[in-house]
Amino acid sequence: MSESRHRYEARVEWQGPEPAAFLKRQYSRAHQWHFDGGLAVPASSSPQIVRLPWSDAEAVDPEEAFVAAIASCHMLFFLDFAARAGFAVARYDDPAYGEMGKGADGRVQMLGVTLQPQLEWAGDAPGEAQIADLHHQAHEACFLANSVRCPVTLAPGERRALPQGAEPRA
Repeated sequence: MSESRHRYEARVEWQGPEPAAFLKRQYSRAHQWHFDGGLAVPASSSPQIVRLPWSDAEAVDPEEAFVAAIASCHMLFFLDFAARAGFAVARYDDPAYGEMGKGADGRVQMLGVTLQPQLEWAGDAPGEAQIADLHHQAHEACFLANSVRCPVTLAPGERRALPQGAEPRA
């Protein structure tokens, strides 16, 4: 990435109810995230934060998006570093999670994000030390991990190599 600054935009859109319902805090927290290229994602507060029916359990909440963004950033750097090192990743699956709670200052915050990547390799797989180094490089390079206060921990899953000529799972 060059030394110049880059701007990233998202539009958040919400439509409110009648004023009386709003002032009683009886309004839906469901909204839309709009991204360049035309993608719209249903979003809402987490039902763990704002009870149903005022939230939408099927929508993405900011806490989930936070975890997904960090996991995605790490994965993209990992894939690049693996390719540069000559290792072909056939599949990458990360059941990442974040934990919220009260921080030392008493405010609710994301206390940490844990990444648990599980890998399948096409062809020769790197050794455990090489995999750890690739993850370390990815963590150090990840823009988002470098931008948050909470720790981002790596707890990788087991690695699997595909037999020669085998196709990765869909």
